[in-house]
Amino acid sequence: MNAPVNLNQLLPNIDHRHLDHLEEEAIFILREVAAAFERPGLLFSSGKDSCVVLRLAEKAFKTRQADGSYKGKLPFPLVHVDTGHNFPEVIAFRDQLVAESGDRLIVAHMDESIKKGTVRLAYPLESRNGHQTVTLLEAIEENRFDVLIGGARRDEEKARAKERIFSHRDSFGQWQPKEQRPELWSLFNTRIRPGEHFRAFPISNWTELDVWLYLARENIPLPSLYYKHERQVIRRKGLLVPLTEVTPPEAGEVVETATVRFRTVGDMTCTCPVESNAATATDIVAETLTVTVSERGATRMDDRTSEASMERRKKEGYF
Repeated sequence: MNAPVNLNQLLPNIDHRHLDHLEEEAIFILREVAAAFERPGLLFSSGKDSCVVLRLAEKAFKTRQADGSYKGKLPFPLVHVDTGHNFPEVIAFRDQLVAESGDRLIVAHMDESIKKGTVRLAYPLESRNGHQTVTLLEAIEENRFDVLIGGARRDEEKARAKERIFSHRDSFGQWQPKEQRPELWSLFNTRIRPGEHFRAFPISNWTELDVWLYLARENIPLPSLYYKHERQVIRRKGLLVPLTEVTPPEAGEVVETATVRFRTVGDMTCTCPVESNAATATDIVAETLTVTVSERGATRMDDRTSEASMERRKKEGYF
C-alpha cells in the first residue's frame, strides 16, 4: 500500500531536467522569431500558458536582477484580443502586469469590430469566442504583424496536435494543415509572401503538467481564478457554467455556490470552472496527475459542438 506523499516536500526534489530542456527549446524558438521576422507580437491573454511564454520571453531578452525580477523591454509588444466578455480578474491582472513590466500592450477590441459591422452576433449573449478570429486578423493587418507568438500546446486538442512550431498562415489568415512546412533538425522555413504571416508556438511540446510544474518552480503569478475560490455556478450539460451577466440561468436551472478553479481562461460565455480545492500550483500539480480529460474538453463549451470545431476555427484564422 502506498504511503501518502506530501507534495510540498516532494516538489523541490522532482527531477526538473525535462523542464530545463523544454525551457531551452522555447527560448531558442523565441530568439529565432526575433531574428527571422520584422514585426512580431506576443499573444497575451493572461492565461497560464501565455504567462509561461511571457516568462520565457523575459529570460530570452531581459536581464534578471538579484531580486528575481527582469529588467529591460521585450523586442515585441504584447497583443490581447479583448472580446468584451473577459473575466474582470483577468483584465485587472493584465493591466497590473503590464504596468509593472513596462512592456507595450496592444489591445484589439471586439466591440470595435461589432461597431464596424465586421462581426455580427446572432443575438446579444452569443459566445464571442469564435468571433475573435475577425478581430485578430484585423489587428494583424492594422499592425502589419508578420508573426504572432502564442501559447498553444499540442496536448490541448486534436487540431492543436497537427500544428508545426512555426505555423504558416496564408494571405487570408487561414491555416491549411496539408500545407504546413517540415521542421527537420530544428530548421525553420520562415519565408512569406506579402500578406502572409506565421504563428509561432514555443511551448508546443509542453503538456498541462509541464506548465504547472514550471509555474510552481518559477513562482509565476497568475490571475486568482486559477486557484480555488467560491463561485455561483449552474450545472449544465455536464459542465459548471459560471453565473455572470452574460451567462444567466435558463428556465428551471438552479444556481448553487461551489468551490471551483479554472483550468483555462477564455470568454465568460464559453469557459467553465471545475470543482477543486487546489489553492497553490503544487496542489494543481497533484490534481493534474490524475485527470483524464484535457483542459479544453473539460471546460470549454464551444469545443463540444463537434469534434472538428477547433480545426474549423483554426482554418478560419483562429489562435
